[in-house]
Amino acid sequence: MSETDSHIHGLSTYDAGLSLHIYSSDVTTSLPLPMAMESVRAGFPSPAQDYTDRQIDLNKELIPHPATTFYARVVGDSMRDEGIEEGDLLVIDKSLELQDGDLAVCFVDGDFTLKRVSIVADEVLLVPSNPAYPTIHVGKGNEFMVWGIVTYTIKHNRRLR
Repeated sequence: MSETDSHIHGLSTYDAGLSLHIYSSDVTTSLPLPMAMESVRAGFPSPAQDYTDRQIDLNKELIPHPATTFYARVVGDSMRDEGIEEGDLLVIDKSLELQDGDLAVCFVDGDFTLKRVSIVADEVLLVPSNPAYPTIHVGKGNEFMVWGIVTYTIKHNRRLR
């Protein structure tokens, strides 16, 4: 990545199975979009409605803390079994405190990584969702910081043909 790319795209992070390009969020605009009156069922179908009268603004829905929220695009496959794939867009909130089981962007010994965090007695485990990658054991001797908590994953669901 060139110096210009780094300046334009913000922070770029890398680990052996995952690369993130991090961007700040812009909530200065509003784009209310129509929202279906009924929930969409993933089980048995229900009669569809042809109209909507409610709107939703994804900025307001997904970003409760605009000053501390960032986006990151995933490159890599260390979290694939959790459904996080290359090209997915992450919504990351830096203001949230880490809780056991959170999906987080972490800084460990000079590198950033995206992992599921498990807190045990003396250490923190950064757990990948792909058996090809090892769990990272973070102990007292490691430099460690939780950079932000992933609150949403936005996926492109249309399959290429």
